[in-house]
Amino acid sequence: MAGTLYTLGLGPGDPELVTVKAARLLREAATVAYFAKAGRSGHARTIAAGYLRPEVRELRLEYPFTTEVPLRDPRYAEGMTRFYEDCAARLAEALRGGDVALLCEGDPFFYGSSMYLYDRLRDEFPQEVVPGITAMSGCWTRAGEPIVHGDDVLTVLPGTLSAERLAERLRGGDAAVVMKVGRNLPKIRAALEAAGLAERAIYVERGTQATERILPLREAGDGPAPYFSLVLVPGRQRPR
Repeated sequence: MAGTLYTLGLGPGDPELVTVKAARLLREAATVAYFAKAGRSGHARTIAAGYLRPEVRELRLEYPFTTEVPLRDPRYAEGMTRFYEDCAARLAEALRGGDVALLCEGDPFFYGSSMYLYDRLRDEFPQEVVPGITAMSGCWTRAGEPIVHGDDVLTVLPGTLSAERLAERLRGGDAAVVMKVGRNLPKIRAALEAAGLAERAIYVERGTQATERILPLREAGDGPAPYFSLVLVPGRQRPR
């Protein structure tokens, strides 16, 4: 019988934020798969390290590129499609021999690479997805800033949008989270200024991790931000 693919959301970085269910499945796993950048151990694999058995079998799924090719370059879609097809084939082979736990930082269905494998394998193998704490939740908690109050509208945006589209979307809500910061930080800052929200914005880098950095956006530099960074705009402040 084919195995089950367990896609495990492991949270934003602090291993103690792994859910009880995900921790149990990690300890039981005979085979784990995880995404990683070339030369890196993989963020989800690092989070899971203390929960895995010494004899666990590992399937490393190494990205062909991350930020080296622009998102709108045709090579990006072509390369990533081939990559996900190859990953799905490798997982399918492993699943024919038993269960596999696919590791995912944050929540699997929130900008997670694992969702592309879920889509490709859902009709062939049984699957179970375990939700995880999202990066934005971990970051606004570590920043000590309630993100929405009352009937505030929360907008979640990828920093890869144009400055004009970012500013337009930012004007339409009361609170915001901007993901995928990286090289887009100057553009995000300009969009927040255009929307009149720059003074409320908070920059969070590697939230919940040992090397986290939290400061007002106005104090952050314009250099490229690490992959695990985002910008928060807390909602309208309420009378206490």
